Amino acid sequence: MTASFALRVETDLLGPRQLPAEALYGIHTLRAAENFPVSRALIGHYPELVRGLAMVKLAAARANRDLGVLGVAHHDAIAAACAQLLEGQHHDAFVVGMIQGGAGTSTNMNANEVIANLGLIALGRRPGDYAHLHPNDHVNRSQSTNDVYPTALRIALLLAARPLEDELARLAQAFRDRAGDFAQVLKLGRTQLQDAVPMTLGAEFAGFAAGVEQDLRHLRTALAELTAVNLGGTAIGTGITAPEGYGPCARAHLAAISGYEIRAAEDLIEASSDMGALVAVSAALRRVVLRLSKICNDLRLLSSGPRAGLGEIHLLPVQAGSSIMPGKINPVIPEMVSQIAYQVIGHDLSVTMAAEAGQLQLNAMEPLIAHALLESLRLLASGVPVLRLRCVEGIRADAERCRAHLEASTAMCTPLVPVIGYSRASGLAQRALAENRPLADLVVAEGLMSAAEFAALERAACAV
Repeated sequence: MTASFALRVETDLLGPRQLPAEALYGIHTLRAAENFPVSRALIGHYPELVRGLAMVKLAAARANRDLGVLGVAHHDAIAAACAQLLEGQHHDAFVVGMIQGGAGTSTNMNANEVIANLGLIALGRRPGDYAHLHPNDHVNRSQSTNDVYPTALRIALLLAARPLEDELARLAQAFRDRAGDFAQVLKLGRTQLQDAVPMTLGAEFAGFAAGVEQDLRHLRTALAELTAVNLGGTAIGTGITAPEGYGPCARAHLAAISGYEIRAAEDLIEASSDMGALVAVSAALRRVVLRLSKICNDLRLLSSGPRAGLGEIHLLPVQAGSSIMPGKINPVIPEMVSQIAYQVIGHDLSVTMAAEAGQLQLNAMEPLIAHALLESLRLLASGVPVLRLRCVEGIRADAERCRAHLEASTAMCTPLVPVIGYSRASGLAQRALAENRPLADLVVAEGLMSAAEFAALERAACAV
């Protein structure tokens, strides 16, 4: 027995196509899904982008209603459809791959068709009955992909960045907490992997916290630029097909809907092809991951061993480390974070090249930028809390090991220089190494200072 499925027919400039009768997408989406089967990441996999599109479409519908170019019934149907998308419904109808030609036209049309068909259902009609609510004539009224897609992407990035901003703040606080716990742990500071000068483990972790905080501020500065949009510029920034007053009205509605202080880009024609703000966000994410990977490399070094390495800290053991070496525990969480960093850096290069590829009044490579940035934010928003919860918050200090390394080094020669001079301090360092004696013993034996005075100098040298 052969199953039968109800179908509907839609027609575009290339001719007719059959679709499932109840499909929320239409012919333009169908062709795009067939043309761009290269990415497993679909628009619907990024709820922030769907929500960004819904916000822009709702803002446009309100502006068109206010200006008398869209009837109340059509507005209400579009608004009802957008409300469902904003609630997280029907994202599975966004079936076009993120990587696509056409500068985002397929994404815009996927949104137009889904909203039109949801609106038709709200009007008591069947999907595809576009005489009563049309994807282009009504949902896309006064708009172009070239102002809808960039604006929706900016909203999506702001939404997607919220969890990361919160998690970076929590990570910085976790490092601050460890810094407080380790404030009295004296240890050896190192430069170029060589013994350098005394410090505390607390100061080292406070430095980690400060770095994360700096990068979070830098990221927030970059994100703030995303509120400047080209909505209202339509095709190339001139506002062609939009009624007078549409741009300011649509942007005001978008600000109210999104909660962001949406403003017009300084020059709408320039903004139609410029990717500068997106490049800045990508660069800020690159800065974040470079810091995180460096910190994770430090954690791996400080925890190395545990007996034949530095072993100055102990990471939380989260899994057995080897299928052949019993008892081995690996720093798997820092390793994971570094791999996230390498992926984000790769995405940043993609953003850079795509931004450079803009031509004349448009950049057709913006879908790659969208995919790269949203994926970077997703990776980081997922990875940073894992680093905090399964690594940083569980770190323990080995104060005795830290102290032993400090005493076995010649690091105290540096704070001795103001007391005894560089040449004499250098000679003491050479003797300590040659005779394998603690520096403190030589200083006391030479009568340069008492053991108590040396200890006081050591404490002072470790203070920040």
